[in-house]
Amino acid sequence: MDKLALKKKRFSRRRIRVKKKVRKNTELFRLCISRSNKNFFAQIIDDSKGHTLVSSSSLSQDFPEMKNSGNIEAAKSLGKLIAEKAVAKGIKKVHFDRNGYLYHGKIKAFADAARENGLEF
Repeated sequence: MDKLALKKKRFSRRRIRVKKKVRKNTELFRLCISRSNKNFFAQIIDDSKGHTLVSSSSLSQDFPEMKNSGNIEAAKSLGKLIAEKAVAKGIKKVHFDRNGYLYHGKIKAFADAARENGLEF
């Protein structure tokens, strides 16, 4: 097995493990994140109804203009933005669905910024 196939296999295992834990409890909304090398995306989902309640990305209009929208600083500002939108809609507690990504770097910066601005998870 080559390195790329092994990396994809580990990622998919982590993703399944995280999703299984998060989706057990449907009482809380799910803060799901996704990232690429250039951009960062986040949304708060109500799994019982299958609706997205709040969403934002580094491509959206309300995101502050940045030279690089895929780095740690962009992740921090997106965490702040999504937390402010959620608190404005009355959402305080969520499950953090890191979607298989390691809790490190951009993901950790996003989560810390969201916690500082009012979300609890």
